Amino acid sequence: MGHEVKGAVRVGKQRYAGKILLETSEIIFRGTDYRCKIAFSEIHAVEAVQGELHITTSDGLKIYEIGAASEKWREKLTHPKSRLEKLGVKAGTRIRLIGDFESQFLRELEDSKAEILEASDAEITFLAIDGKVSLVDVAKYAKKMRGAQALWIVYPKGKKEITEIDVIAAARKSGLKDVKVVGFSATHTALKFVLPVRKR
Repeated sequence: MGHEVKGAVRVGKQRYAGKILLETSEIIFRGTDYRCKIAFSEIHAVEAVQGELHITTSDGLKIYEIGAASEKWREKLTHPKSRLEKLGVKAGTRIRLIGDFESQFLRELEDSKAEILEASDAEITFLAIDGKVSLVDVAKYAKKMRGAQALWIVYPKGKKEITEIDVIAAARKSGLKDVKVVGFSATHTALKFVLPVRKR
């Protein structure tokens, strides 16, 4: 996930306690009695006021009680990083793609001027995984990693067939260290793995 805090949201005269998550392109509230999701594109205005985020959309005002993180979250909502920035991709980055990726991601890579290679000396490898069976491939690619090369494993979110724990366990078994998680899309999560410093 992206960023997560325990807090509350106020909608009109109602207040609901729960978890508030700031993802790549949306803010999500999950409570026992109330849930909501706001895409960044739906936000008309956002203010940080004494530990609260005041978010206005066409549906009205919602007030998120998140404490000290309010100003940092306001900045992320008003100036969100692009997906490629979060993944560490920029012009000239040597990329290798393994598996099937959505067309939008491929267009973003093309527009970024990243260099897409077939070789194993890429700085960043993206490995698309669709189930536990595919995790056997992790060991194969981990063996070929050198230095500060990174392996991003992209997998479906919210599915029992494969979980974050499954992905991390497979990578750690292959000698890799998990260092970052990014909400890759509305349907997928990306976990970043590298070689421990002692193995570089």
